[in-house]
Amino acid sequence: MTIRLFSGLRLIFVIGGLLLSSSAWAERIVTDQIGRKVHIPDHVSRVVILQHQTLNITIQLDAMDKVVGVLEEWKKQLGANYVRLAPLLPTLATPGGLTKANIEELLKLDPDVVFVTNYAPADMVKQIEDAGLPVVAISLLDVPPEEAVKLNPTVKEEPAAIDAGFATGVRLIADILDRKEQGEAMIAVTQKYRKLVADRLGDIPEDKRVPVYMANPNLETYGHGKYTGLMMDRAGAHNVAHEIAGYKQVSMEDVLKWNPAVIFVQERYPSVVDEIKSTASWQTIDAVKNSQVYLRPQYAKAWGYPEPEAMSIGELWMAQKLYPDRFKDIDMQKEAETYYKEFFRADYAGE
Repeated sequence: MTIRLFSGLRLIFVIGGLLLSSSAWAERIVTDQIGRKVHIPDHVSRVVILQHQTLNITIQLDAMDKVVGVLEEWKKQLGANYVRLAPLLPTLATPGGLTKANIEELLKLDPDVVFVTNYAPADMVKQIEDAGLPVVAISLLDVPPEEAVKLNPTVKEEPAAIDAGFATGVRLIADILDRKEQGEAMIAVTQKYRKLVADRLGDIPEDKRVPVYMANPNLETYGHGKYTGLMMDRAGAHNVAHEIAGYKQVSMEDVLKWNPAVIFVQERYPSVVDEIKSTASWQTIDAVKNSQVYLRPQYAKAWGYPEPEAMSIGELWMAQKLYPDRFKDIDMQKEAETYYKEFFRADYAGE
């Protein structure tokens, strides 16, 4: 009953707005990253973001003034320290998450657009749309629609699919939020750093690459078809879990068999580093024996989806850790400071 009341009120406001000024409610059509045509207002001033990757990009586009609600898992997904880059996050409503939405709470926020992840359940998307709210799905991956809706899609020509999907996703978000110039600057900086790393590592043969494992809680890791696998490849690593598809749990026997020379752990999971260093089963692995277990800085996000800071200075950080002799002239603290000032409008308080 309450949901129908909010829906009815929204319809009344829309009709009233149209009667007062048709230009105020002019709309346009955008194509989201799962191939859906979405009608959105010509001018978007209120959005709800139920995906942490889109939230991170929105913050870097300096568009938080348009955000009225975020996913409830934002702290878990972005890390507790992330709040310093967006102090308003704890004050915002949380009307849902990656795979669920509270329609009543969404309607209270009266958003012009709701951003969701590409694998948001179809019934969740329909429920939001049936309430009269436009839904835009973001994947940051260029794959056919039938694959785009999957958590672990099948990806052909992975580098091209991720590069194109990232650019398309950033441009779509920036266009909706009226931040086109910032979006292009974001894409340009990733291309600049991508070339720097590629130029310095291009001559390393496959059999000379450093074997690397990406450690997450519960022995979950990234294989092929996810950005993290490509990130390692671009940084000159051999992802020891490449044989698996997507993001999955492996066994301790797998890790022992792979015997990585280097282990990386995301900044949001420091307890995983402690576990690796203190648990007996890890002690025979080369990376542990040689003290090559690294907690990654915040900007080197090892997510399944590409993020601008990871595609730029994050890949550079990883490459420098694996091949320090090739990047002696790079001051990562300085590079991070430059990036954070431009896109987060904040100092980099890290390493």
